[in-house]
Amino acid sequence: MKKDKKKDYHPIVEVLGKRIKDVIKASSLVQKNVAHDADMDVENLRKYMRGDQEMKISTLMRITSGLNITVSELFEGIEEEVKRNKLK
Repeated sequence: MKKDKKKDYHPIVEVLGKRIKDVIKASSLVQKNVAHDADMDVENLRKYMRGDQEMKISTLMRITSGLNITVSELFEGIEEEVKRNKLK
């Protein structure tokens, strides 16, 4: 039986993935193009978006570059969002 590693990650991993997904949607970007610009394959990008995989800081920098936003923009208000998700 496969262990669900996602539950072992800090809740910020899932919130961050949702934010990446939301930016892609709001900006009318294409996942494949964002992945290309971030120098990764689209399946890895999707793992991050689902919160199935933690990322290195360098990966985060590449993804935000592909999204044409700053890391600060992606993290704005994230602590409050993580707290709200913990209460659900």
